[in-house]
Amino acid sequence: MRSRPQGLRNGWLSALCILNIFASSLWAQTRLTVSQLYEFVQSSIQLKHPDKQVATYLLKLKLSQRLDARTIEELQGLGIGPATMEALRKMVEMTASLPAPPPKVEKVPPKPIDPPSIAEQKAIIERVREYALNYSKSLPNFICTEVTRRYYDDTGQESWVNYDTLTTRLTYFEQKEKYELIMINNRSTTRNYHTVGGAISSGDFGTMMHQIFEPNSQAAFAWLRWGTLRGKRTHVYAYHVPQANSKWHVGDGKQDMITAYRVLVYVDRDTEMILKLTLDAEDVPRTFPIQDAKDSLDYDYTKIGDQQYLLPLKGEVRMRHDKTLTRNINEFHLYHKYGTDTEIKFDTTPEAISDDKTKEEPPVK
Repeated sequence: MRSRPQGLRNGWLSALCILNIFASSLWAQTRLTVSQLYEFVQSSIQLKHPDKQVATYLLKLKLSQRLDARTIEELQGLGIGPATMEALRKMVEMTASLPAPPPKVEKVPPKPIDPPSIAEQKAIIERVREYALNYSKSLPNFICTEVTRRYYDDTGQESWVNYDTLTTRLTYFEQKEKYELIMINNRSTTRNYHTVGGAISSGDFGTMMHQIFEPNSQAAFAWLRWGTLRGKRTHVYAYHVPQANSKWHVGDGKQDMITAYRVLVYVDRDTEMILKLTLDAEDVPRTFPIQDAKDSLDYDYTKIGDQQYLLPLKGEVRMRHDKTLTRNINEFHLYHKYGTDTEIKFDTTPEAISDDKTKEEPPVK
């Protein structure tokens, strides 16, 4: 005789224990509502409890409301077994004299917010364009910590391996960025940031915005939808920049090309400031070393001195060559007002910023 595999036997016993515990808690109640009965049967189906065992427990339960055929039909559609079906039919007879459950209140989804009119969309884009083209001029002089975590995967399955982490002192003074590499993999280093090898990032403080919105890009913006980022309602605009008008360079250090790209721009509805930019390369030749390239940058409100500024929070660059994938995550921490006596201690690399901070959220009501 072939024995049942130990893992399956243990799983079945576990499920039976869960059913026993759940049913015992139900018995402890005086009477159940039809809604509670429904949830119990639904959970039993999802956990694949034995049909006969479920039926036995059902006949021991007491209801405070009348069970009707419609509820049984709904449970039948979920996949109840024949024994459970028969037990429920008996419960219909047993509860015939009880009051009917209150009618179900259907949740009405909130009415979608109307998009801005075409005229409003154009006006918003022009105000956002002016903001983007002057963004770097509006920033104060500051110092912050940039952490770059670099990953690769040679399987093409996004099984990421972190091959190094760069911790950098970034100084922004008179609209110019200066990078000083402080640590590699949490160890002090004197190596130069721009010669460390591999993909690195720069120009996050206005360069991307400027290239997207400058008139020469000739981008035709189209309002796409409402979005939500970090609890803030946003306009989401989409557009395409052809190669002839592009300044986005993609390369592997040996070969370089300017590529066409499509963009999403997330604009804070209340302040009309940019909260996120995403770029996705298009029409890259299959013979080029980099077949896919994506870039994104999130901004968040940060206090420097006594004033709030919208500054880079987290960026991500992804590239693919055949099955080899690379992923750079750039995070910005510890913003401080610049001064000759400003000092940031680099005892350890700051903790990673959660991906939840940059994911689009369900719409706010």
